[in-house]
Amino acid sequence: VWDTAIPRFGLRVSNKGVRSYILKYRSNGQQRWYTIGQHGRSVPNADAGEVWTPDRARKEALRILGRVEAGEDPAIQRRENRDAITLGEFAERYFSDHVLAHNKPSTAQETRRNLDNHVLPKLSSGPSTKLKDINRQDVVRLHLSLKGAPYAANRCLALVSHMLAQAEEWGLLPDGSTICRRIKKFREEKRRRFLSPAELGRLGDALQEMEETGTNANAIAIIRLLALTGARRGEIERLTWPEIDFERQIIALRDSKTGAKYIPLAPPALEILAKHPRLQSSSFVFPAASGEGHYQGLMKIWLRVRKRAGLDDVRIHDLRHSFASVGASGGLGLPVIGKILGHASPATTARYAHLADDPVRAAATSVATAIAANLSRAPENVVPLRPARRR
Repeated sequence: VWDTAIPRFGLRVSNKGVRSYILKYRSNGQQRWYTIGQHGRSVPNADAGEVWTPDRARKEALRILGRVEAGEDPAIQRRENRDAITLGEFAERYFSDHVLAHNKPSTAQETRRNLDNHVLPKLSSGPSTKLKDINRQDVVRLHLSLKGAPYAANRCLALVSHMLAQAEEWGLLPDGSTICRRIKKFREEKRRRFLSPAELGRLGDALQEMEETGTNANAIAIIRLLALTGARRGEIERLTWPEIDFERQIIALRDSKTGAKYIPLAPPALEILAKHPRLQSSSFVFPAASGEGHYQGLMKIWLRVRKRAGLDDVRIHDLRHSFASVGASGGLGLPVIGKILGHASPATTARYAHLADDPVRAAATSVATAIAANLSRAPENVVPLRPARRR
């Protein structure tokens, strides 16, 4: 049934009585049939309760004809939109084809967590949300929603930026269409917690006490090794016996966050490893109680250890920072510290630059104190000078 007010607009009735508003138009010399919607059904992206009626369908027909006059082809665009990949589908492809293929397991785990907890819930309006429909406002809204956790907010922003760049590379988005440029990151307060000699002493006492009361030997040994080597938690937790070279006094890791690396072993660390029991059925130095994996209960023990030591604000990673702190305070240069810690870039080690000044500061303080004592003529600090003999 064709409308008498708008040419090529009408109502089509199927054999089953379904009534649909339609529009016929020509684009690039070809005739198109465009279904506007079913009579009585809800209008997509409209106010709640609004349904297709003759008047509402007429308004939509006029809008579509305006697009045709502007050179668009609404029917083709609708088909392309229907076939376009959704954000959820792309996220799964990105995770399986890129993250799992190119990143470390720990990075993949963090990416999965950010996708599930932040990116997908904040960017998606539903399972049908298309990747191509994500805009700058959506990303800004995601970033601002995490302003209370600036580190997490910036990581999610970087993740979305990389996802969209990967979509361009795969041909799913036009080149240069990334929408994350010029979105200002939140300022991150870098946390640098170093244990003082007294705090290290309390930590040692707590470990000794808990060891004597039967606390898991794997956890105690791992914590001690982390303090004595400056290694990353995962490097020690996943350590295998073939990676330990007792003769050369090193740990030769085949893989780490920065690739293959060597970790020097000082005598105290060698002693811990030499005394640690070896399980013939596992190559892991710290095997799991059951199964074939490595021990994974460290954090539960660490919370108990730091509470006993009165170090409630200390993270397990702070043992690595403390290792660097002791080295810098002892006069080791930053390149040497970076080599021990396995930093891939000098810029990473540069965070400890202020610690390298400690020996210099101590020497300057000693000299200045002596000069100040002489300038003030303090009797207890003045060293009498013997007059020079005349020749």
